Amino acid sequence: MQKKQIALAGTTFLALFLGIFPASPGVAQEFKPKEAGDILIRLRGIGVIPDEDSDLTSNDIDISGEARVDDDYVPELDISYFFTDNLAVELILATTRHDVEAIDTPLGDADLGEVQLLPPTLTLQYHFLSQERFSPYVGTGVNYTIFFDEEDGDATNIEYDDRFAFALQIGADYAIVGNWSLNFDVKKIFLDTEVDVSVGGTDVDADVGIDPWIFSIGVGYRF
Repeated sequence: MQKKQIALAGTTFLALFLGIFPASPGVAQEFKPKEAGDILIRLRGIGVIPDEDSDLTSNDIDISGEARVDDDYVPELDISYFFTDNLAVELILATTRHDVEAIDTPLGDADLGEVQLLPPTLTLQYHFLSQERFSPYVGTGVNYTIFFDEEDGDATNIEYDDRFAFALQIGADYAIVGNWSLNFDVKKIFLDTEVDVSVGGTDVDADVGIDPWIFSIGVGYRF
């Protein structure tokens, strides 16, 4: 259901955005190619989809079960600077909130509460076809995720370790008119963290590979 809602929202967004800049019949609209010195600011809607994997231990003994982290959908701001026509660096800024649970454990399923994530990510990108209307790009970089504002569920004394992570990226800009463009982007963050909680008086440690996919669509303006 969520995928259908995302697809519908994306289609509606695209239709509305193209409606802002209607093309004159038979006339191709002028656009600004990507150039060295450009500063590109985008506002995007993102979906953060964890691809989690986990190991749970209690008193240093492995126990069955796994941790689950739910999806979140939020607005995101990113800023890029072009060193050359093709080479740019991008910083993304957003914060997400996730419900966490442990399932299929000897203690049963447990609500591990909620946690807020601040995951600034810096990528170095190469933009292909920078002088064309459609310009795809690839990127790689580093992420640092800060966990904060934890809320208890069935678990208490929840602690998450902040961690660095490796990031990969692929996306494309489509120039609409002037300095405006439409953007599609996908990132993969290889994020692992350690979670310490107390459930029913039992201390449980979890090594959790969150490894989220980040899907986004938005608009950009280059200065």
